[in-house]
Amino acid sequence: MPKNAHKKQEKTPPPSISNRHARHAYEILDTFEAGIVLLGPEVKSLRDGKASLQDSFARVENGEVFLYHMHITPYSYAHHQDLKPDRARKLLLHRQQINRLTGRVHEKGYTLVPLDVFFNKKGIAKVNLALAKGKRGPDKRESIKKRDLERETRREFQARTKL
Repeated sequence: MPKNAHKKQEKTPPPSISNRHARHAYEILDTFEAGIVLLGPEVKSLRDGKASLQDSFARVENGEVFLYHMHITPYSYAHHQDLKPDRARKLLLHRQQINRLTGRVHEKGYTLVPLDVFFNKKGIAKVNLALAKGKRGPDKRESIKKRDLERETRREFQARTKL
């Protein structure tokens, strides 16, 4: 019998679902960690990584924050519930955070964009929500140039340290 046969197998953490396009299309000004109200089969699908944040956004309505167009694929073994994959989901934030967001979102050009969905150490689903301002074409080109310049300097530094 091998030495490590009695050890418990480590659970791999559930995958984090991210919105890669958000950081490219928006300038991130502030981020918030929010809880999300989900039903049981939706949590199972999230744990399997079967969700998408593409084209999703959040909106403040009547003092509450809702996440729209987050697609969660229905869990295949849950036959007793018929859930819409793109339904609006309530986000849980503190009242002070909601009040701060309400004022900023009503200004022109600001929006709430989800960056990623993950499970914290206690196993609770959370959303990183960003207060963002849309980038225009020149802004995107500028950020691409900046990223390329950083990459080049990093390569040069690594090449010099190898010598």
